[in-house]
Amino acid sequence: MKSGLLPIRGLRIGHAHDERVQTGTTVILPDSAAVASVHVVGGSPGTRETELLNPLQTVEYVDALVLSGGSAFGLDAATGVQAWLRERGRGFPVPPMRIPIVPAAILFDLKNGGDKNWDRYPPYRELGYQAADNAVTSSATGRVGAGFGATTAAGPGGLGMASEALVADIQIMAMMAVNAAGSPYIGDSEHFWAAGFERNGEYGSRGFPAPWPADAQTPRTKAGHSTAGMNTTIGVVITNLAISKVEAKQIAIMAHDGFARALYPVHTPGDGDLLFVLSTSETTLDRESLSLLTLGTVAANVVTRAIAQGVYAARKSAS
Repeated sequence: MKSGLLPIRGLRIGHAHDERVQTGTTVILPDSAAVASVHVVGGSPGTRETELLNPLQTVEYVDALVLSGGSAFGLDAATGVQAWLRERGRGFPVPPMRIPIVPAAILFDLKNGGDKNWDRYPPYRELGYQAADNAVTSSATGRVGAGFGATTAAGPGGLGMASEALVADIQIMAMMAVNAAGSPYIGDSEHFWAAGFERNGEYGSRGFPAPWPADAQTPRTKAGHSTAGMNTTIGVVITNLAISKVEAKQIAIMAHDGFARALYPVHTPGDGDLLFVLSTSETTLDRESLSLLTLGTVAANVVTRAIAQGVYAARKSAS
C-alpha cells in the first residue's frame, strides 16, 4: 500500500473497508462545493445522482463524490457521506434545510470470496460515513477503499493515483478504482499496456515486452473465472483549475481514452466504466493560456497512469 500527498489544495480523500466482507469505499471531499460532471461508457453502470451532473441540469455543485464496492448495495455509501456532511451544515440550500449533493458510482466485488451474509442492511452506509471521517490531504493506493476487493482478469485490482502539473501551478490528478473485466497486462506478461505513459517508476519501470508477445491481441477476461461478471473501473479526474460544468463533461469524455490505453479489452457490456471530473476552482486561467484540448489530453494521460499504478500497488501489497 503506497501513500502520497494530494497535489491539490482544498481537497481531502478518505477510505474505509470491511475486511470480513472484502469491500470498501472511497470519498472525494472538497473543502467547499465543487463543479463536477461525469461520462459513462461501460455497459453495466451503477450510479446515484449522476443525472444531476448533466450540464443541462440545475445543480451546479457537488459536496462530495463516492466510489464504492458492493454493486448496487454500495450506492448506500453516499447516504453515510450525506449524513456526515449534513452534520457539518454542508449542502444545497433549500431553506430551512441544506441537502448534501453526493453523486456515487459502484463496482461489482460481490464474488471475491468475502462474507456477504450481512444482517438486514449492508455495511456501506457506515463505510461511507467512516470514509468521510477518515478524509485527509494524502491518500494510500493499492488495496484500499473502493479498490479493496477489486480484481482484474489477471489478478488483483486496486485503487490508483497519478497527477501532472501544468502551467501556472495548474494540477490535474486521477484516482481510479480498477476492477476491470479485462487485463492491464500485455498478453501473459507482467508488462503494462500503460508502459509508455509511466513517470518515475510509478508502476515498476517494466517498459514494453521484447519480443512483443504473439498473444498480445488475444483478449483476456474474467469469463470462466470465479470472478466472472465482477467488473467495472470507476474514477475521478480532479483539477484546481476553474472550469464550467460543460467543460468538465468534455474533459470526462476525452479522459476515457485513458481506460483504453491501460486495459484490454475495455468498456465491455459487463463493465460499468465511468469517470467523474471535479474542479476545486482554486485558480482561474483563460483558455488561450491553457486549452480545453490540453486539459482533456492530460486528463487521459493521468487516468492511464492511475489505472496501472493501482494494480501495481495492490499486487505488491498482496505479494
